[in-house]
Amino acid sequence: MHTTVKKLIRKPIHSVDQLSEILIEFSSERNITCDGLCGVPYTALPIATLMSVKLNQPMVMRRKEAKSYGTKKLVEGHFNTEEKILIVEDVVTSGSSILETYNDLIQSGLVVTDAVVVVDRQQGGTANLQKNGIKIHPLITLSQVMDILHAAGKVDLDIVKAVNYYISINQVPFNSTGKLIGEDRLLMPFNERAAAAKCSLSKTLFDLMLKKKSNLCLAADVNSSEHLLKLAEMIGDNIVILKTHIDVICDFTHKTAVELKKISQEKKFLIMEDRKFGDIGNTVRLQYVTHCSWADLITVHALPGSGVLDGLKQAFSELNSEQRGIFVVAELSSKNNLITPNYTKEAVTMIDPYRDIVAGFVCQSSSVITSPGLIQLTPGVKLLAGSDDLGQQYVTPEIAVCEKGADIVVVGRGITEASVPKETAEKIQQILWNSYEKRIKSSITKQH
Repeated sequence: MHTTVKKLIRKPIHSVDQLSEILIEFSSERNITCDGLCGVPYTALPIATLMSVKLNQPMVMRRKEAKSYGTKKLVEGHFNTEEKILIVEDVVTSGSSILETYNDLIQSGLVVTDAVVVVDRQQGGTANLQKNGIKIHPLITLSQVMDILHAAGKVDLDIVKAVNYYISINQVPFNSTGKLIGEDRLLMPFNERAAAAKCSLSKTLFDLMLKKKSNLCLAADVNSSEHLLKLAEMIGDNIVILKTHIDVICDFTHKTAVELKKISQEKKFLIMEDRKFGDIGNTVRLQYVTHCSWADLITVHALPGSGVLDGLKQAFSELNSEQRGIFVVAELSSKNNLITPNYTKEAVTMIDPYRDIVAGFVCQSSSVITSPGLIQLTPGVKLLAGSDDLGQQYVTPEIAVCEKGADIVVVGRGITEASVPKETAEKIQQILWNSYEKRIKSSITKQH
């Protein structure tokens, strides 16, 4: 244990200001030199800012997305090419956030060899980044944190062992291409990703997509059982998921659910009730058992925290051993929605202990998902891009798959309100599948 951590144990940190001073001392102890600093957006920005002020060294800022106006730069600040930048990060797990920052700094003509990190979770990030020429300097590791807490009598030995076991079985390695496994999800065909899935329903979906050559989900937002069943019968051959909102169907009954289930088994698609559960665990458990036990898949908001997943997992267990799965809403397609990048990040982290029941995420960007076994479900798609008068924004099928990273695309009114819904569904199914194959082929070409 290095000198700085020993001091840290004797005098705990109570502010970001103190933390910045500790990191400066730690960097000096490690003989790290630089011309400037860059905090990984967004949590590490205050730490890097204070270090920059105390060291009287410039700081550059890396944006997660380039602005659509002005200079449109990803890296902002006053700097010269070939200057050496020290990356500052709070926590490293896989190393993907540091790697993204590193790549943008390098593309801007800067030099990066080192990164200081507050906590290394020891899940492969340090080794992963070293393979890309980035030396990680962690102030403390998760194992050291647990040892300190145990020595102070704050946690017992069983907890320490449990955390160390979790670390050992949750490593995030690089593959042979030198990229993080989760990063090259878009390069992998569905059959390879099925092997990486921990949720059995994810495997089923990957297999369905390959067999039907379809990655289309129909949003059947209609207001009668007759219309719903007619759509399912008409378009069932073209889809892998039929998404419902049963609370808008004025005459939905158990009989409707039974009939819909029968059609889904004949036509080989799964049913998703898009309820977006968002209450405490016990409430969602009761809601699911009462209203949605017939659905293969459901959607869930991460806002209530992990209790919502605990409640649903208990409900799944109470009912039977049928395959059931969850899509967690990490991003929305509506204009001016209040989901922030940090919320999305926390939603993704939250599902780690629930990989057996979480099939994937509802999201709009490929960067959300870090595991190839998880599925990206992207709504807001029509043949023609645009928006409606209530804030819903639409992109084309090609953009959804090739640019946004969608694995399954949700199309609703673009099919249900078409003059010939069946023909439109067939056309969109073909475009989506061609886009998926194009994505795989173009990615393979890039590797070579």
